[in-house]
This record gives sequence, C-alpha cells and structure tokens, in this order.
Amino acid sequence: MKRHGLVTAALVTFASQASATDLGTPASDRLSAWSWTGCYLGAHAGGLWGDSDKWIPRTPGGAFEGVSLGGHSVDGIIGGVQGGCDYQAASGVVIGFAGEYGWTNADGTHPSARETGVFYHSEVEALTSVTGRLGYAFNRAFLYVEGGAAWEQVDYRASTTMIGTAYRASDTRSGWTIGGGSEYGFTDRLSAFIEYGYYDFGTERIRLSPQYSFLPTAFVDIEDTANVVRAGINLRFGR
Repeated sequence: MKRHGLVTAALVTFASQASATDLGTPASDRLSAWSWTGCYLGAHAGGLWGDSDKWIPRTPGGAFEGVSLGGHSVDGIIGGVQGGCDYQAASGVVIGFAGEYGWTNADGTHPSARETGVFYHSEVEALTSVTGRLGYAFNRAFLYVEGGAAWEQVDYRASTTMIGTAYRASDTRSGWTIGGGSEYGFTDRLSAFIEYGYYDFGTERIRLSPQYSFLPTAFVDIEDTANVVRAGINLRFGR
C-alpha cells in the first residue's frame, strides 16, 4: 500500500506541476496550435517489484505434489524503449496505442517451505507490452490510463546446498497489464512522462530441466505478478 501511495503522489505531483506551467503562460501561447496527434519514439528507466508465488510441484509421483513450496518477492531496475501513436479529438480526448520493451535485473530467492537445504530462484530478464491508452489533454499536459497484453521473459532455478543448481528453466509468459500516468510536452518535439503499470501473468506450469543425469524432469506451477514505475522521454514527430 505504501508503494502504491507513493506512485499516486508522484503522478499527481507531475500533473500539478505541468498544469501550473500552462496556467503561467500567456493566453496567446495557450491558444496556439498544440495537439497530441502524432507518433513518438523514446526511452525510459525505473523500478520493478513483484512476486513469484506458490511454487507448487506437479511432477507425477514426485514429492510434495500439489503442495506449495512457498514463494518470494522480486525487485530490481528496468530500462528500455517505447513507441506509439496518439490521436487528439477536438474535445481534448486522446486515444492511442503504444509498445514497450524493457530490460530488467529483478530477481529473488526463497528457501523451500517443505524441504531442507533447497532454494528456489527467479530472475526477470525483460518485460514487453502492447497497450491502448485513453486520456484527456490539458493543452501540453496529458493524463491517461492504459491497458493491454504483456509478456515476461523469466528464468527459474532450483538449487540445493549439496549439489548446487539442480534444475533450470527459461520461459516467455503472456499476461495482461493495466496502469496510468501523465505526460507533458516541453516543446513541439520533446515530451516527458511518468507512469505506473501492474502486470499479471497468472499461474503457469513450468518444465524444469535437470542439470544432472540422475534427476528426472520436474514440473511446477508458478504465479508471477509485477509492478513497474518508470519515467521517460519521447521524441515526437508527424504532428
């Protein structure tokens, strides 16, 4: 809750400062031709935190089948690129679509809730999303909500104190995302934004590949979610 409160405060502050800037400009400037219609490319950076939860074994005949082995939190930084297009109606309503790709080092580990000397680890490598967005423009200030499809590239690992890494898996998981933010146009070509996004990848059965020949292939259900706060800049064109 504290993190979500900080996110809300940051978005409100950003929007308030943008609006205050507009109110302080001459009337002739505020009435000048400004529109969010056009396309953009840019870059962003921020933070990611989330959960890799449940870790329920599903190996037929295996130990603790159907019983949760616990879960852990993940956190790290994220940075990447984005692009999209917007259309602003005469009423000030803005609709658009965007694509984002972010590299991240968010990871986490937990000891097994049922086994001794066994640890489970996950590391998020990248997040991708394709979203639609809807908002309202206050001249150069733009408030919006967005949502759509998302993908997560993630690595999983199981290790023991006796033999080290026993199992590995890499997966690209699909899910959905929803969020919102604010953007401000500093010039006709340059804008900056801050936004929050929630990502949900549901529960998926992961195939764990053994790292030793004497181990069988294993299966586990894992539930992944993530939260991202990022700020970035966009170079706008086609206006």
